[in-house]
Amino acid sequence: MFDGIISFFEQTDPVWAAFYATMFTWFVTALGASLVFFTKDTHKKFMDSMLGFTGGVMVAASIWSLLIPAIDMSDGEGFQKVMPAVLGFLAGAGFLFTLDKVLPHLHVNFKQVEGIKTPWQKTTLLVLAITLHNIPEGLAVGVLFGGVAAGIPEASIGGAIALAIGIGLQNFPEGIAVAMPLRRMGMSGRKSFFYGQLSAIVEPIAGVIGAIAVAAFTPVLPYALAFAAGAMIFVVVEEVIPEAQQNKSSDMATIGFILGFVVMMTLDVALSG
Repeated sequence: MFDGIISFFEQTDPVWAAFYATMFTWFVTALGASLVFFTKDTHKKFMDSMLGFTGGVMVAASIWSLLIPAIDMSDGEGFQKVMPAVLGFLAGAGFLFTLDKVLPHLHVNFKQVEGIKTPWQKTTLLVLAITLHNIPEGLAVGVLFGGVAAGIPEASIGGAIALAIGIGLQNFPEGIAVAMPLRRMGMSGRKSFFYGQLSAIVEPIAGVIGAIAVAAFTPVLPYALAFAAGAMIFVVVEEVIPEAQQNKSSDMATIGFILGFVVMMTLDVALSG
């Protein structure tokens, strides 16, 4: 099956490939959000383990799919070779840090509002919070496909597909995390689903932008890969792990993190080879 998927993407324009791959990640988010049609609540242990899984996938993807290729494709030796990854990583983390401080958003626990003060409703703030998660995810997939278009050996179709699959898997609980609280607040199943899937619409947009930018400006690829990694690690440390550990089922969150890390690492190594 994977051979057929890889063959399809090899025959597809990389920008369109980035679009298709990020549409898959959006679809899985919508799939998670669709659970609101069947139930108004999910078990806390399940959600904590899924959030932990999300964190593990994002950390592993940042290392194997983004940082290691960024370093491998950089010129020079020693400090010179690692500097593009360092600068890109810091820029990505700084970019998300700025958005986190400026863009109004509500944490999944519904208790902590961040960013500038606004009269916006909690629904909008919650969607914006998950949207912050999805910007670097879509960008990461697009950047890898852009590297393929530029003919960079370290950027492979298999690696880009592995990243899209991993991000898709961890998007499932993100869809639940937006839609389910809204359902519990009394919002209809249809509206809860709409807002749940809406949070991932930014992924195809970021993916296409990333693919076009890297294909047009090949020298920025190591910086762009590390940028996406820095943004993803910031999200994990700032939001995903604290939210997964806030309840009494922190052990489940930790196990979920380890499983997510292993799954993403395995996908990347197996499909990139």
